[in-house]
Amino acid sequence: MEPKRIIVVDDEPDICNILKFNLDKAGYITDVSNSAEDALTRDLSGYNLALLDVMLEGMSGFSLAEIMRKNPLTSSVPIIFITARDTEEDTLRGFGIGGDDYICKPFSVREVIARVNAVLNRTGRTADETAKQKEERGVIGFKSLAIDSARCEASVDGQKIELTRTELEILKLFLEHPSTVFSRDEILKRVWPEDVIVLGRTVDVNITRLRKKIGRYGRCIVTRHGYGYCFDGNEDSE
Repeated sequence: MEPKRIIVVDDEPDICNILKFNLDKAGYITDVSNSAEDALTRDLSGYNLALLDVMLEGMSGFSLAEIMRKNPLTSSVPIIFITARDTEEDTLRGFGIGGDDYICKPFSVREVIARVNAVLNRTGRTADETAKQKEERGVIGFKSLAIDSARCEASVDGQKIELTRTELEILKLFLEHPSTVFSRDEILKRVWPEDVIVLGRTVDVNITRLRKKIGRYGRCIVTRHGYGYCFDGNEDSE
């Protein structure tokens, strides 16, 4: 069986190192982010569980959890909060956001491992099963950029973005075929109705608008001069 993947988001390097060492030792594959902003640059949908500190510099763990719950790609990823904020109000807020468990600092590593095991056993979904469920729902995307085909909606960081039907279909074409270069003529044939006569320049105009609407992911829509356009996820790492 493929090991389950966990992401730890905490701005204290010592805590991250302790959790990573012990989670890896317990048989998990563990990645670390020192901020919520850095975590959002990763493909969070590929993790089986997220361990989030609440009191992070910049965006809080609560805010990150809210984004994950609103994003159809990450809405089902289990979340455990690990935090020094131990008031009843904080705990209730964590569960209200959709947290699966809440651990207060200082913590016992054995307790964290036990809680992680319990949450994963309870949620019981493998990464493959989650991917299959998303496919059945028509959910596709890249990192925090997502399209829910059933609802005909697109979102970035869990926030809905207003796209026209044409813009949504172009984005869907790119996300379904990452790194594939499409000429203007190919995009016209796949997106516009056959009885509508449009010029290649219309594709350029729609892609320019689409780039602006999807924010930082706009740079992933790359122009291959002389050939056409493609969605290149590597551009997001620059």
